Amino acid sequence: MNDLDRPARPASARLIGRDKDLEFIRSHFNGSAIHGAALLLSGEAGIGKTALLDAVAAEARREGTRVLRASGVQFEADISYAGLNQLLVPLFDSFDRLDPSHRDALRVAVGIGSGPPPNRLLTSTAALLLLRQIAADTPLLVVIDDLPWLDRATTSVLGFVARRLIGSRISFLAASRVTSDGFFEASGLTEHRLQPLDDRSSSELLAHTHPGMSRAVRRRIAAEAHGNPLALAELPAALDNEQRTAQVAVPPVLPLSERLQQLFVSRVADLPAPSRELLLIAALEGTGDLTVLEAAAAGRPVIDMLESAERDRLVAISGPSRRLSFRHPLIGSAVVVTATAADRRRAHQALAAALTDQPERRAWHLGEAALGPDETVADLLEQAARLRLRRGDALGAVAALTRAAGLSPVPADESRRLAEAAYIGTDVSGELADASRLLAGARRADPTVQESLHAAAASALLLINKDGDINTAHRLLVGAIEAGGHRYDASDDALIEALFTLISLCWFSGDPQKWPPLFRALERLTPQAPDLLWACAQTFADPARTGHRALGVLDALLADIGQDPTRVIRISTCLVYTERLTASRKASLHLVDQGRAGTAPVSRHLAALVHLSLDYYYAGRWDEAVELAGEGLVLCEEYDYPFFACKLQFVQALVAAARGDTETSTALSEEIVSWAVPRGAHGARVLAWHAGGLAALGSGDFEAAYRHAAALSPPGTLAPYLPQAMAGALDLVEAAVRTGRAAEAAAHAAAMRESVMAELSLRLHMLVLACQALTTPSDDAFALFDQALSLAEPGDWPFDVARVRLFYGERLRRRRVTREAREQLVQALTAFEELGATPWVTRATAELRASGHGAAALAQPGKGPLTAQEREIATLAATGLTNKQIAERLFLSHRTIGTHLYQIYPKLGINSRAALRDALAALDLEGVG
Repeated sequence: MNDLDRPARPASARLIGRDKDLEFIRSHFNGSAIHGAALLLSGEAGIGKTALLDAVAAEARREGTRVLRASGVQFEADISYAGLNQLLVPLFDSFDRLDPSHRDALRVAVGIGSGPPPNRLLTSTAALLLLRQIAADTPLLVVIDDLPWLDRATTSVLGFVARRLIGSRISFLAASRVTSDGFFEASGLTEHRLQPLDDRSSSELLAHTHPGMSRAVRRRIAAEAHGNPLALAELPAALDNEQRTAQVAVPPVLPLSERLQQLFVSRVADLPAPSRELLLIAALEGTGDLTVLEAAAAGRPVIDMLESAERDRLVAISGPSRRLSFRHPLIGSAVVVTATAADRRRAHQALAAALTDQPERRAWHLGEAALGPDETVADLLEQAARLRLRRGDALGAVAALTRAAGLSPVPADESRRLAEAAYIGTDVSGELADASRLLAGARRADPTVQESLHAAAASALLLINKDGDINTAHRLLVGAIEAGGHRYDASDDALIEALFTLISLCWFSGDPQKWPPLFRALERLTPQAPDLLWACAQTFADPARTGHRALGVLDALLADIGQDPTRVIRISTCLVYTERLTASRKASLHLVDQGRAGTAPVSRHLAALVHLSLDYYYAGRWDEAVELAGEGLVLCEEYDYPFFACKLQFVQALVAAARGDTETSTALSEEIVSWAVPRGAHGARVLAWHAGGLAALGSGDFEAAYRHAAALSPPGTLAPYLPQAMAGALDLVEAAVRTGRAAEAAAHAAAMRESVMAELSLRLHMLVLACQALTTPSDDAFALFDQALSLAEPGDWPFDVARVRLFYGERLRRRRVTREAREQLVQALTAFEELGATPWVTRATAELRASGHGAAALAQPGKGPLTAQEREIATLAATGLTNKQIAERLFLSHRTIGTHLYQIYPKLGINSRAALRDALAALDLEGVG
């Protein structure tokens, strides 16, 4: 028996990523208790065949089925009927149930009787008759592992039996490697080939088996294992604790555990030395480019040297693409394992010599070939890190800087490089735990020097992502900036990065007193602040007063937005409060696609999701906004990134509020507050007030809506250095009007007019005019409403436009301009229905009825029938289960359940969970009718 397929967990444990395979096996054997069935599992070594056999066998036993098992054993492959002996040992006492000829044949075959060798057909028939007699008493499952290692006589009997199970209560399940020849004749039998685990299952398995491993290392392992469960379980075991936790760099080619070495190393060790040498170069080169391999081989015949490896199916060579690829992802690792340190160093030197036109890769190979500190190579690696970061490869930049630090002869340079790696880890890659360790390493490397700007910025980001507070992070970073030796040189990358971080801290603080140090630093930059940094400060600090200054610069930046993830995100950040996110939508979508593919840093992926979800909210694409926000929240949980969570929760809370799901909106707002308050993050806390005000407006609680809106920004002023004040301005004016606070409403509308809101975007201009119309008591308001609505093209900002139409229709109806009122109200109602904004549908419907519009002419609530999954979720929710409980039953995330409920409520014409039971009952009655 070959134990390399054996699982590293008890058979009773859940098999990660194999639910569909288990379901296929169950469905294949469904009814086999009466009809009989046979199935052959196949797959590459380590794919998990034995684990599946164990799971199926355990399940069969629980259901009362008797299980007989046998496994091929290499050293018994030449012993006739050795496998049959192993299978039938539990049935030796039952042989007497057979007639004498079959009994004696079977006893001789399995070695417990004497006599001449039995006829093969007689033995096969005897085995089949015995199994059928046993199955007559209780259903029987025959499980065979490592089928190719069974002896020829046994495979002949098993093939005979497997084809004659119809009408019996016997199931036959066997497993074999894909490339194994063996003696078993599988023709005519159903075969199910096990595929590698998908990315999600691979990540889950790694998190389950190695929970303390760094996420960066986990992703590296997953990439190398290619979904092979054995590799996923064993590759981390070959790393030491410091490598698993990313305290030191992981080797470019992963080492193999003892079990993996048994599987692959022997195949490599038998190759001729020249083949092993060239395969080592190929494994360390990584791309399989034959042109590079030929250059590194210094004129030797590469194809000829690889002939034996190709013949042994270790590699494949493609002529048209001129590429070499290893047949199994771990063969390259096996090649490296068999090489000596001197062999590896020579291979790296050869590759460095061949890659003179590729400085990044050349620097890396020089670093791997270095025997000790080498500032020249360290500098090359630092330059390579810059190139990788500009390309969006944050993890590669961290690895290059870490290696550069290890080669730095001077402690100060080692500390500086580790600090920069830590900053990239916190600001870009999302590897917070790894960044914390790198930062500690930087301090240990040279404890005598003042902390660098990169170290201070990394510390600040770590503080607010953990249990620290904004005030401490702000004080730490400002102190480092003001005490630094940078001379406020605008070309100092560390200084510019620190100032971008300071902008973020100031925004989160929501405190006007936090901004002056930033503006002092910007004024001192020489020759001047970079355009993107300056624009970000103008548009993200107090855009209601300064945002218009940056519009020209923003246009130029957008014209050259490019694909650098950091640049895309920072330009998009400038567009949030100037409301031009549609201009960066294409770049943000590309960044999200890269993030999903694992080729963009997680923090940039998250920021792009924030920007897109806000963009889609204002564009009326609410389902997509909620879905994108949910995707981001999953990443926040996975990477422990609450820094972003509040912004994503805010988008979901807005949609829930607008759709009348007050319970969900309130819960999300409470999550925002619970994170923001302990950290002094007032800028994040006001997001909850905004969502709460909108929810209260929708439910008709205008007094509560006024309290929320006034907490966000006092009536009569747009709170300085609190950009969200612009977004909540319409809610404040409406709530003030509806609660009889005419003076406060007028004062706030005036403040909006006096600000630069109208210059920032057409939507904000529309809202300024709408608020002016709301606070104009005379018929002069009509012209203001018309002017406001003229700014919107068809399809623009559907929720905001519909709200303005609702205000306009209400005013027209009260002035008895009935026909025009109905026209505005019908358009508003249509938009609200399309959005699923149930509370506003109710209000628009009531206004239309009051205008004398016939009830029959009104559109019915809802947006089509429930899907099967929506019906299942609604039914479970109606029983009182929470979103988390429903998610556990349906194997979904609780946020996905929330997203579905957002879509279900408007379809049923309800706005709360409490109404689900009656709505579903009514739906059932309609079906009966």
